[in-house]
Amino acid sequence: MRKSKLETYEDILGAIIKKPLTIDSIAYETSMDCTVLEQRLNSLIKYGLVQERISGAKTLYAITERGATVFKTLSFQKYLEKVASAIKVMDEALQVVPTLSKRVENEEK
Repeated sequence: MRKSKLETYEDILGAIIKKPLTIDSIAYETSMDCTVLEQRLNSLIKYGLVQERISGAKTLYAITERGATVFKTLSFQKYLEKVASAIKVMDEALQVVPTLSKRVENEEK
């Protein structure tokens, strides 16, 4: 399944959250085509979430404080979605338990 733009942005931010990386390293980490990756990086730079750093002959991409905040927010949102899903499953199970208890009681009689 193809990833949305938001998911690709999140993947890029996640790849560089620990340390600045070259475009090739980010492409490897995210399994993304370099051409598409470059477009996404330019957008992230434009919005102040990523910055370019020139280190000798290499260009490194580093996450900014703002980018780290956005990444943490997106990660927390995913966590909350998982929790909500688990709560829904438990709620559905709690609805089934009384019905099963009544069946068992009726079968015992």
